[in-house]
Amino acid sequence: MAIVDLKDVHKSFTKGRERVEVLLGIDLAIDQGDFLALMGPSGSGKTTLLNIVGGIDSASQGHVTVAEANLNRMSGRDLARWRSSTIGFVFQFYNLLPVLNARRNVELPLLLTKLSGKQRRRNADTALEIVGLSDRAKHKPGELSGGQQQRVAIARAIVADPPILVCDEPTGDLDRETAEEILDLLGILNRDHGKTIIMVTHDPKAADHARRTLHLDKGQLVTEAAA
Repeated sequence: MAIVDLKDVHKSFTKGRERVEVLLGIDLAIDQGDFLALMGPSGSGKTTLLNIVGGIDSASQGHVTVAEANLNRMSGRDLARWRSSTIGFVFQFYNLLPVLNARRNVELPLLLTKLSGKQRRRNADTALEIVGLSDRAKHKPGELSGGQQQRVAIARAIVADPPILVCDEPTGDLDRETAEEILDLLGILNRDHGKTIIMVTHDPKAADHARRTLHLDKGQLVTEAAA
């Protein structure tokens, strides 16, 4: 069953007097429980496609259905509420707040919910346990390594138990050994926790961890290869 279904998706924007076409008629179905790597040269539209799936950006044309929601018809407020329960975001540079410790950073998405402070802390501690950082809950980002910061960011992404994780170059700022640890963690979240993962990467070794790989070039899907 497709948890992501894109039909004839186009995306363009205006730069001065020039119209720039970023995506050109993307058709893409992603089954629940899939682990998809998106590859392609810089400027090919990978991050734009990821943002459309995550409800951060909107398509200029076409139909976008994610987790049974028609994103074309949702207001900004509805999209924000939908994202908070459906999509977990993992970025290259972690985006942690330096003044908050790991537990508080992980709790942040839950501030939009009606959970009590006690339950938020309990959920944050569970997420940190899943990523192997229970002993670093009270450490601030500056006291953690890059790999540990990315684990905190992943814990934050899963704390609300969303069905989909969208990951934009999640290992791009890490050394090879640490990158492999993060990719193994994403594999565990996919296999053992049922998360559907869509990962943008330039790294073929990172893509090898996915179940399948799609390639974008000049706004179009050009190949598909089984992982």
